[in-house]
Amino acid sequence: MNQDAAPPHTPRVRLETSAGSILLELNHQAAPITCENFLRYVNEGFYDGTIFHRVIKDFMIQGGGLTCDMQPKAAREPIINEARNGLSNRRGTVAMARTSDPNSATSQFFINQRDNAFLDAADEQNPGYTVFGKTIEGLDVVDAIASVATTSKGPYTDVPIEPVVIQRAQVIE
Repeated sequence: MNQDAAPPHTPRVRLETSAGSILLELNHQAAPITCENFLRYVNEGFYDGTIFHRVIKDFMIQGGGLTCDMQPKAAREPIINEARNGLSNRRGTVAMARTSDPNSATSQFFINQRDNAFLDAADEQNPGYTVFGKTIEGLDVVDAIASVATTSKGPYTDVPIEPVVIQRAQVIE
């Protein structure tokens, strides 16, 4: 599947962050369950007021699950891993975060700051992380977020010292 070709159903989501705006284009054709899950969280306003709580320069920025005071938000049931969809964790793509259980993704997502093909599905031992869209505007904002100073807070590492807040996430028609 050509990752750059836009499939027929391509919802777009704008993340208004304290560092600037990021526009994501979702690939519903390649990852329908993941896209519906993400859009449901967006439409419910779940992401509004959450932070990018894990930021690693030259790797990725992760958010969508914690508030500014590092409290986890109550997420819905996990979804199945759709990582074997032909999309790769390339620079600017958005993918679902999960635990060691491949089918544990809920609300948290990450944006790849560089090509991270080692996160792609390879086999049963390496089930991968589901890519479900790409950044089409605001990659400079992703880079700026990835470059902020970080610290540890409780059990969390790579936490921005100054919170980077997702002020609003909304579907763009």
